[in-house]
Amino acid sequence: MTNLPHEKQIVEYEETIEQVKKQNASNSLWSHDEISKLEQKLKELKEKVYSNLKPWERVAISRHPQRPHTSDYIQSLCEEFVEVHGDRTFSDDSAIITGFGKIDGIKFAIIGLEKGKDTEKRLHHNFGMAHPEGYRKALRIMKLAEKFQLPVLCFLDTPGAYPGLSAEERGQGWAIAKNLFEMAQLKTPIIALLIGEGCSGGALGIGVGDVVGMLEHAYYSVISPEGCASILWGDAQKNAEAAEALKMQAEDLLNLKIIDEILPEPEGGAHKDPEVVYSRVKKFILLKWEELKPLPYEELIEKRYLKFRKIGKFANISV
Repeated sequence: MTNLPHEKQIVEYEETIEQVKKQNASNSLWSHDEISKLEQKLKELKEKVYSNLKPWERVAISRHPQRPHTSDYIQSLCEEFVEVHGDRTFSDDSAIITGFGKIDGIKFAIIGLEKGKDTEKRLHHNFGMAHPEGYRKALRIMKLAEKFQLPVLCFLDTPGAYPGLSAEERGQGWAIAKNLFEMAQLKTPIIALLIGEGCSGGALGIGVGDVVGMLEHAYYSVISPEGCASILWGDAQKNAEAAEALKMQAEDLLNLKIIDEILPEPEGGAHKDPEVVYSRVKKFILLKWEELKPLPYEELIEKRYLKFRKIGKFANISV
């Protein structure tokens, strides 16, 4: 398990307790009560560290290499899944996984940004940074979902849409804008869930949902903290200040009505106990589907429209 900087003291304490237990196995120098006290202190230390996380520390959790990705959620939640490839225009974009799956017997059209788990997979999935053909592929699946009256389930996890020349040549901005337009009027329920990074139009391109949920330590922002720091202060090292100023954590976004629900993570992050997270995500998906299922399409689209029109808070300042 990769350890994060804010976990250094916790790791040292865990290693000390483990060493004490190994020594005690051959030579009982520590009593059971003494070891219990050490374990209690470790528990208190974890509570202190994890209950006072700074925004930048939470960004680090959202980027943890062992954090569950879209492929993990599909594998854990779906009894069946058939992947669909290609946009029928240019090529297949591996940064976005699309297909049809069953969750608890209910059929969903599933779309998710995938980063990859190791170096080879990350290169294959382009670190979760989609090209225009990725967004066109996603829209193709959405239109099929609309045709066959299936709910759409979107997993958001990306540092942003691919910013390279090839993507711009093939109409990156247009592809994302087209998805926003089409998702706003799609005649089927859309459930979106932020599972890690949700950066810029790269995430929003599949993020227009009737319900938008968010894992506790995910983030959702118009730009990454490093990018914001580079623009505002000309110094990417001021990422911690930018992370705090952007108000991109789940609690801030819930207050601004950008998201609808926060899904708690295990202590330390989703990677600490993925099974608990899968269970909570499954419960969230099925519950929201039950709430959206009875709504007529006209009402569903109107509610979706009003939801995004009401986002944000504004103040009138008299001069």
